[in-house]
Amino acid sequence: MAKRSEADALMQRIADEFEALPRQLQGVARYLEEHRSSIMVQRVGEIAEGCGVHASAVVRFAQRFGYSGFSEMQAVFRDAWTAQSAPSRSYQQRIRSVIKGRAGGMPAVEIASRFIDASRAGLDELAEELDEARFQKAVDMLAAAENIYVIGVRRSFAIATYIAYALQHTQKRVHLVSGLGGMFREQLRSIGKGDALIAISFPPFGKETLYAMRVAQQHRAGVLGITESDLGPLARHSDVLLKVKEGSAFAFRGLTSTMCLCQALFVALAYKLELTVEETIPRGEYDD
Repeated sequence: MAKRSEADALMQRIADEFEALPRQLQGVARYLEEHRSSIMVQRVGEIAEGCGVHASAVVRFAQRFGYSGFSEMQAVFRDAWTAQSAPSRSYQQRIRSVIKGRAGGMPAVEIASRFIDASRAGLDELAEELDEARFQKAVDMLAAAENIYVIGVRRSFAIATYIAYALQHTQKRVHLVSGLGGMFREQLRSIGKGDALIAISFPPFGKETLYAMRVAQQHRAGVLGITESDLGPLARHSDVLLKVKEGSAFAFRGLTSTMCLCQALFVALAYKLELTVEETIPRGEYDD
């Protein structure tokens, strides 16, 4: 793995102190997390506008973390910038520019092309930034669990349903917390020590997912969070956090990278459990 940079250390400090920050500075922290790749070329006024705060708040944020001002903190991100991560980011920027500059109608096939390109960019970013240590901890947590509970609501529900289906190929007892009939509380009633909860959510976070994470923690179950940032409520309630940022087009975020991450998580777990996962259609049963 790459050597930990000063920028990585700064972002970890920000994550550790996030809940104690005033609301304005929390907004700056979120902006840094979401725009880390371009901070080094943005003016303090542009960042302030993006955060919805006065420029002085950005300076106070830098000073809060031991820098003389914004420029000194900005230099940390500039030094951490590498050629490896540049192609994915610049490609995303080109996609956005093409979409914004397009006049008139757009053919359906070109819309499809933009979504495909955005998904490729998201997968490139996932490949570059996947945290190996966290991924291994996630696999180990699931391998040790007696029961695995899975929750994801709204746009995350499709991912939760898939990983619950995939995990049925193991010998683990798997429970999809769907909340059917409003029964989130009842479906989580039996979770306890020795179990694990996989919680998938992205801003705006599902209150049902956050509730499930709190219940799991109270009952001493392990919690694996899957989200886009180390900042925010999912990080606070997770024992292990996997980060994934989706490519987006036309203001719609994809699910490609999250699905890929969850498929990789399942296959890595199956490998650890020494399983041979095969799709079979037993005679007399429904087709998958």
